[in-house]
Amino acid sequence: MSSSLRVLIIGGVACGPKSASRLRRLMPDADITMVERDQLVSYGACGLPYYVEGEFSNINALTHTQVGLPRTPEFFEKTKGFTTLTRTEALHIDRKNKKVRVKNLDTGQEEDLPYDKLVLATGGSAFRPPIPGIDLKNVWFMTHPEHARTLVDEIQAQGFQKAVMVGAGFIGMEVTEALTNKGLDLTLVEMFDQVMPGVLDKDIAAYVQLHLDDNEVELALGERVTALNPDASGKKVAAVQTDRQTIDADCVIIAVGTRPNDSLAREAGLACAEKGGILINDYCQTSDPDIYSGGDCVVNRYISSIAGNPMYVPLGSTANKHGRVIADHIAGMRTPFEGISGTGIVKCFDFNIGRTGLTEKMAKQLNIDYEVITWGGPDKPHYMKNARYLLIKMLASKRDRKVLGAQVAGMGEAAKRVDTVAATIFFGGTLDQLAGIDLAYAPPYGPPIDPIAVCAQILSNKMDGIAKSVSVEQAKHIMDTTDAVMLDVREPDENKMLTIECEADRHFHIPLGQLRERMNELPKDKDILSYCKISLRGYEAQLILNAGGFDRVCFIEGGHEAWPYGLNYLGM
Repeated sequence: MSSSLRVLIIGGVACGPKSASRLRRLMPDADITMVERDQLVSYGACGLPYYVEGEFSNINALTHTQVGLPRTPEFFEKTKGFTTLTRTEALHIDRKNKKVRVKNLDTGQEEDLPYDKLVLATGGSAFRPPIPGIDLKNVWFMTHPEHARTLVDEIQAQGFQKAVMVGAGFIGMEVTEALTNKGLDLTLVEMFDQVMPGVLDKDIAAYVQLHLDDNEVELALGERVTALNPDASGKKVAAVQTDRQTIDADCVIIAVGTRPNDSLAREAGLACAEKGGILINDYCQTSDPDIYSGGDCVVNRYISSIAGNPMYVPLGSTANKHGRVIADHIAGMRTPFEGISGTGIVKCFDFNIGRTGLTEKMAKQLNIDYEVITWGGPDKPHYMKNARYLLIKMLASKRDRKVLGAQVAGMGEAAKRVDTVAATIFFGGTLDQLAGIDLAYAPPYGPPIDPIAVCAQILSNKMDGIAKSVSVEQAKHIMDTTDAVMLDVREPDENKMLTIECEADRHFHIPLGQLRERMNELPKDKDILSYCKISLRGYEAQLILNAGGFDRVCFIEGGHEAWPYGLNYLGM
């Protein structure tokens, strides 16, 4: 390949700078130019909510290196060795003559930039819903450092007290925590009937919603925003109008999804997904082999071990992987992009909330024959003072026992459990293999059998017909529609503190240690739902009763710690 290869990169936030920097290391003599229409390049947009919260005080930290050097065009030229043109917009791709028409946004001057290889890293844009009032003052999106900087400045300057966050995805959850911790009264509005609808199943979301309620976040779920109402001046937002209510607001932040910037590619005749996003192969090549694409402007395929159509999941981590794959392929190294499994995690107040692979909802849509379990318990041995509860939901294929996905939520350490499952899915691992991974163990980090391994073991038991369980959602439905009874097998002092809400004549309390002698107190002609704090003892109760001739027994997954529908606090 010629040493004077001309590589033109459109987009300078994540994938663009990564591909340019990597390519320069591999091809010292290549002619590399990166074009960015904004003034800023290579900034950490994922850090914006944390600036709003006050985790760091200088917004410029998002555009600086770890040692404090600003990532400017001069930095990239002197340190990385490639040319960067800011405030320069790509207007048109001439594929036949291999050139791109660009415009300097400051001078208006246009010119053609030639290329041998072209990289489209045009990113994505925050979706602007077509609602009246969206252009009023004090309405923010959260995709650019200026958005975060001006929001923080105006909170102080105007003395905001009431905020409305529209959208309960990753950004919405992060900004909810940030503004609440800054002292604002916040209402979280989401058009779906749960938080994080594209990430979590409804039962795990219900558990997260309890935590939001504990932190005094007002939830407006299943409500569609119809307008942003102005104040008396007609210039500033004063309220958010939904299809159910009017919510007073000094400021409104909107994060209802990202749309891929694929218009340049579409106009050039490159293949794109019907719903948006440039289509790429395993080496990030578009339908034109001399044009590559990566980052938030493309759709990604699932990794080979799980099913599903190509999906649009804009993440900085994925964009950086794309950049490396692109550079390698241009330089003659065939390093494929293996695909994604939809892995993501977010911190919201004291909760860590993550997911990888398929949710139960997705598995149903794909007609996959699966089994599922929800487990709850501490992330460290119970005797450790910083042990915290985790709720884990895991899916596996009934056909080959391969792990399909997991969701994790709670105050405990969630990231390493999500990552462990992500790695298992990546390598096509089974439940038994996940349970057998040699994970690091010491009491400050986890119990002898890690929670993710315990969850895999219980799901394996359920698949083998040993464990018989129902989710909290299923348990609630059974109790509401049948004459089933609940069995609390905790110790008396635990029972005196709280119980799951239930009619007294349908709620039995028999400590596990007394169950063998007292099982005759229970009805054999009704479904029995056993539980304890986390349902370890509930599972043991199911086995004891099965051995005693009771064949209509299931334990409630996660126990009362996972129950989101109401508890009787008897001893408080």
